[in-house]
Amino acid sequence: MSMNVTSVDSLLAQMRAAMVAAQGGTAQPTTSASGADFSSILKSSLDGVNQAQHQAEDLQKAFVLGDDKVSLSDTMIAMQKANISFQTAVQVRNKMVSAYNDIMNMQV
Repeated sequence: MSMNVTSVDSLLAQMRAAMVAAQGGTAQPTTSASGADFSSILKSSLDGVNQAQHQAEDLQKAFVLGDDKVSLSDTMIAMQKANISFQTAVQVRNKMVSAYNDIMNMQV
């Protein structure tokens, strides 16, 4: 999960719009120049994490049931990939919450 500059700009624009709306104003949602908005990028990233977790779970079940096509190393690698992608998503979420709090505490 990597966020490019356009994604960060889109996030900041959406946070500013939320701040204006919270202060009683009206703001239009914005999209980045590439046409992808923050919510779609976030959803696709979370879908990727979910897919990795389901793949690891499927490999675990197949290994436990004795499927000869699934090795222990493949299962362990899939589990670690799923864990790393989940931990990355948690860290990105923590940074986003921190950035949101910083922006909301700014003096305008």
